[in-house]
Amino acid sequence: MRERSSEYSRSPRRGNSRDKKDFKTMEFHKRRKRVCRFCEDKVSHISYHNERLLRRFINERGKIVPRRISGNCAFHQRGLTIAVKRARHLAVLPYTSEIYR
Repeated sequence: MRERSSEYSRSPRRGNSRDKKDFKTMEFHKRRKRVCRFCEDKVSHISYHNERLLRRFINERGKIVPRRISGNCAFHQRGLTIAVKRARHLAVLPYTSEIYR
C-alpha cells in the first residue's frame, strides 16, 4: 500500500466554516410550545353545532388545519376533525370556500 504524501492529504471540510466555539455561543430561540385550547378549557366534547369555533380550525380553502399548526392535542384534533366533517355533512360548514366553487 502506498503512503500518502502531504500534498495528497485530505482537505478540510467544505461548507460551513464556523468553529465549534461559534456554535456554543450562538443563541437558539426556542418556540414556545402551543397548548391545546380545548385542554385548557377542559372541554370533553367538541360540538358540530358551534360554527364559530369550528371555523377557527379551517383555512380559507376549507381544509382542516393540521395539529402542528393549530396546537391541538391528538385527542382533541380527532374530535375536531369528526365535528368538522359532521358539520359539513349537515351543511353547517361549507366543503370549500366561495372563491374555489
